Amino acid sequence: MKAYIFPGQGSQFSGMGKDLYEQHTQANELFEQANEILGFRITDLMFNGTEEDLKQTKVTQPAIFLHSVIKAVMLGESFRPAMVAGHSLGEFSALVANKTLSFESGLKLVSQRALAMQKACELQPSTMAAVLGLNDATVQEICASITTDIVVPANYNCPGQLVISGSVAGIEKACDLLKAAGAKRALVLNVGGAFHSPLMEPARVELEAAINSTSFANPICPVFQNYTASAVSEPELIKKNLIAQLTAPVKWAQSVQAMVAAGATEFIEVGPGNVLQGLVKKIHKEAIASAA
Repeated sequence: MKAYIFPGQGSQFSGMGKDLYEQHTQANELFEQANEILGFRITDLMFNGTEEDLKQTKVTQPAIFLHSVIKAVMLGESFRPAMVAGHSLGEFSALVANKTLSFESGLKLVSQRALAMQKACELQPSTMAAVLGLNDATVQEICASITTDIVVPANYNCPGQLVISGSVAGIEKACDLLKAAGAKRALVLNVGGAFHSPLMEPARVELEAAINSTSFANPICPVFQNYTASAVSEPELIKKNLIAQLTAPVKWAQSVQAMVAAGATEFIEVGPGNVLQGLVKKIHKEAIASAA
């Protein structure tokens, strides 16, 4: 059974999607439609932008979404998913690919999400850190032990790799404690803020209003959502989990394990980069993972 997986923020690169734009009429039309919907030529930034241009949240999120979704459309008849999943932002790409959301609705929500997250980041200095070489329980305990600042697990990427999120002071304290507990690395990341933490609450409120006023259809296959790490097919529940995702951890490792348990034998990454293929192989050694 094939599981199609869609990457999140961090997979962007200059030139992304240019081949699709130049080689396929349908892709060209979708990119131009996106330029119109967004009100600026995101294609100029995707195809020729600098690393700095592409790092702006308002650009990064729609750019990765567009690359992923248009690539899925270009797969045509060969795109027959038994299940889909996306990492954080990638969940929106997955929901367009499995027909829960239309292309236009998905892009508008991703753009609104990006702008709302940017605003939340500006309200309070906050960051994230990658923790390598400790088990989840130890990381969770250390985060919980810091009561004067906000620090929470944010991304359960694979065994021995967990990203934490919180206030700048909280992350600094946590990194010191994690290294003392034996972490191979506790590295502060170059990100705009504390994604998937309670500090994203203002963005969650904004996104909730946008999601609740958007039409969600019955999907062609289940989506394994970040919030629950379980298969969901009911549109109202998909909405609820998508809203909760903004302030809750991304349960990626648990989602991949659940997909394997549901019969997934092959994981196909659709979009820029190959980060998810690497994570899948670390989560389930026997898994076949490749790019679309």
